[in-house]
Amino acid sequence: MSKTTRYDSAEYLDSPEAVAEYLTAALETADASFIARAIGTAARAHGMSEIAREAGLSRENLYRSLNGETKTELETVIRVLGALGIRLTATPKAA
Repeated sequence: MSKTTRYDSAEYLDSPEAVAEYLTAALETADASFIARAIGTAARAHGMSEIAREAGLSRENLYRSLNGETKTELETVIRVLGALGIRLTATPKAA
């Protein structure tokens, strides 16, 4: 019998470049819930308590905001991304 472990993307988000790539792929889906969960995964990878502190939010509020089940405020997203060292940029869609 083979033994499996649960896959966790957070285990691979070990650099700002990896986080940026991961979040770029999530943003390309245009699915707000998926994007919120991806940001939550990135925050978890870097320590939810530390990210909450740097973003000026409570850990509980951060978990609730990034669970993909509630609508996340843009201000919260920007603060969390800032704490992760990530900046949002805009590029034109391909024709």
